[in-house]
Amino acid sequence: MEDRDILHQFKSDNGKSRAFSALVQKYQQRMYWHIRKMVIDHEDADDVLQEVFVKVYKNLEGFREASQLYTWIYRIATNEALTHLNKKKKRQALAYEDVNQELANNLVSGSYISGDEIQLKLQKALLTLPDKQRLVFNMKYFDDLKYDEISEITGTSVGALKASYHLAVKKIEQYLCNN
Repeated sequence: MEDRDILHQFKSDNGKSRAFSALVQKYQQRMYWHIRKMVIDHEDADDVLQEVFVKVYKNLEGFREASQLYTWIYRIATNEALTHLNKKKKRQALAYEDVNQELANNLVSGSYISGDEIQLKLQKALLTLPDKQRLVFNMKYFDDLKYDEISEITGTSVGALKASYHLAVKKIEQYLCNN
């Protein structure tokens, strides 16, 4: 089902449930992995994903179609993942490095990593990045989004995104060379 069909059906009186089910089916996996790359832990990713779709459901009726539907959902998922990480840091009263170490420990024990040593090193390198740099790197490198799309999702200028991505790559390279 196309996005415009989902929106049209959602805004009709009798199609809301079916349209929302189609939307969830279409975007659930993609949003899960986007969130999972940020929060690492499967349970946390599931919780955040649920919050994302609750927000989507509550606000879909007012969606103005100024952007693509997937971009709008991506933005909600991004903001929810960042909010979750910030809450986790505050709730646990841990230093930034301690939270990243906990996430790194989850990498080793979780099923997210296949066990391939270089993949594990890359994921650990990503955890050394500030959340926003990691987000930009994930969206550009793993999700293969264009800077314009990332800009629309994050509300950040293309120039700032390019600089952030470049810094992230340099930090990753440095981490991989030193570890």
